[in-house]
Amino acid sequence: MNTRWITLFATTALAVSLAACGNMSARDQNTATGAVLGGAAGAILTGGSTAGTVGGAAVGGVIGNQVDPKKK
Repeated sequence: MNTRWITLFATTALAVSLAACGNMSARDQNTATGAVLGGAAGAILTGGSTAGTVGGAAVGGVIGNQVDPKKK
């Protein structure tokens, strides 16, 4: 029964977080995506340290903010 609640909570959290990005600009979406990917990469590379995760998220957010999909 406990696994059901965890699955339900995780699914609900994912749906809410995806719905929150619906009215964001392309730059905001790129920033958020960069922060998530950077945080994940920082956590993996540093073995899960908090400083690595936060640092990766910050760097990823900055890089995501600077990416311009309309630029060629």
